[in-house]
Amino acid sequence: MPPRRRGPLQTVQRETDDIKTKVDALVRDAAEPDADEPAPVGNYDQCKREEEKRLLTLYERLQSLALQLQPRDQYEDESSEDEDAEEEVQDDYDDDDNADSGDEDSGPTATGQGSVSYIALSAFTGEEEGDLSIQKGEVLKVLSKNKDGWWLAQNSKGQKGLVPKTFLKVRIISQAIKTSNWDTVRKAVTEIDATDVLSAMGAIPPGFRPSTLSRLLEEGRSYRASHFIQPKLSQSQLSFKDLHMDPDTGKVHGRPSRVSLTLTLWSCRMIPPPGVGLQVLSRHVRLCAFNGTQVLSNIHTVRATYNSKSPKTWSFSPRMTGMLPCLLDGDCFLRCDSESPDLGILFELGVTYIRNSTGERGDLSCGWAFLKLFDESGAPVALRTQELTVHGGTPFEKDTDMDTTSTKRGYPTGVFQQMLLARKIPKLVVKLKSVNTRSRELLNLLPDTIVGSLSTVRLLGTYRQILADALLLDRVTMYNADLICSSVLASFPDVLDQPDLMDAFRKSWTESESNLRRSDKRDINVLKQMFVSVYMGSVFPLLYSAEMPAPCWADEEVESQRARIIYSPSQKTSVETLLSSQSSHQAFDISQVTYDLISSAQH
Repeated sequence: MPPRRRGPLQTVQRETDDIKTKVDALVRDAAEPDADEPAPVGNYDQCKREEEKRLLTLYERLQSLALQLQPRDQYEDESSEDEDAEEEVQDDYDDDDNADSGDEDSGPTATGQGSVSYIALSAFTGEEEGDLSIQKGEVLKVLSKNKDGWWLAQNSKGQKGLVPKTFLKVRIISQAIKTSNWDTVRKAVTEIDATDVLSAMGAIPPGFRPSTLSRLLEEGRSYRASHFIQPKLSQSQLSFKDLHMDPDTGKVHGRPSRVSLTLTLWSCRMIPPPGVGLQVLSRHVRLCAFNGTQVLSNIHTVRATYNSKSPKTWSFSPRMTGMLPCLLDGDCFLRCDSESPDLGILFELGVTYIRNSTGERGDLSCGWAFLKLFDESGAPVALRTQELTVHGGTPFEKDTDMDTTSTKRGYPTGVFQQMLLARKIPKLVVKLKSVNTRSRELLNLLPDTIVGSLSTVRLLGTYRQILADALLLDRVTMYNADLICSSVLASFPDVLDQPDLMDAFRKSWTESESNLRRSDKRDINVLKQMFVSVYMGSVFPLLYSAEMPAPCWADEEVESQRARIIYSPSQKTSVETLLSSQSSHQAFDISQVTYDLISSAQH
């Protein structure tokens, strides 16, 4: 029997044996599969549905528990408060109706209406002493209502003054929104962003995000050219801010804007491509006026060309026979009247993709670049070629890398290593150009804020001339807001949002203009007549043709089908073909031939 070990050596030996036993146990556990460990996700959609079902069950339990824990008297008090708030709002509407009918309604607001506030429909600048200047969207508290329509209001800063009641709208705050945010919580925990899934799978680089500008385009017409081409009403809503007629010449009076320039998209370099699990349908750049916090203009899209031999390089304005489509034209113009010191141009590089496994479509932002148009002293930037760094994430994120592979080993300190790293940074090359005299005259006819293709400026300027004739000359009075019978004014903004129809219009316009005499090419009356004739004979029938499929972005099959219909020789329209029984068109709608000033003008 060996002697027993004692002292410090015995203690160390015992601890060593214990550690070795634990290590062996951990090795055995790592080698054996754990029954509780979830298996790899084989069906993502099924897993997502199960997870959403589990979260919904949890949400229902939490909601029922919250109702059980809430005291009944408190619930009754909140219900009574809701009823009181509804009665107060109804009383407020009754007061407004009485004021409009001429009944005297002055003095302080009724007791209890402190919870009912008003929101400013548009900005108002006080011109006399005692007026209160307000901004659009500002929340105000009305202290008294006068018979003449000027109400005494107080803003959040405590400033008081008179405001016209037509600029105010009652603001209703639902009590349910203040007491429960479960809908927001449910949406946050149940919706799984497809971009996060693709990033986790390694299908896209970490700097990619859902496209911000594409999402704005899908919300409606607020960020489309069809909205910004319309005239803008003045603050009084009784005249136009950016559409005036020169009484001497009978033409639209040109208006210079704070920013009026042309630019050319040259190329994009070192843009990381998506992974093999995605099929790219379109590579494009969307640009707009931006002040760092909000989009100020319409969003213009230019599609990039791609060469498989250089997968990280995008180019624009390819050489081709015939007329270059405006969707591929890298020559653009920008006008903006914003006085913001941070005014600039936002470029978002994006791709439209389809997942090979699920067939899901989506739009991704490959990065963004911002070109500030004024320096710190307020002077315009130099009109030259600019190499803009493309950042990852969204314009509201900071310091997001496009690809983390270049910074995994830290930033190099040597000059040569820094030069090599600089060549790997994604870049967007843009050239700013000065506007010549002829182009400046055409651009000054356009609205104060708009972005578009430089090849369409001539058509846009002529459209504004026709619009000015109808709104400033042909109306009986400036206060008349009846429907205007004009198919051109009613439908051209819709054509402006469809690049293939604009290309067809440009082609027909160029052919007709080539037959004009040199003197007629500068005669505005001749150009307006030719605009209406060419538009009604080439584009208008196509716009409402039953055979024409609805436009679908980056859908090759739809684009090919539309191109066959647009450029087919059998589609040459005339009075005979329009009245023929073989010609099929959409059901007639009065909006196709009438221009509604109230709903179309920018407020």
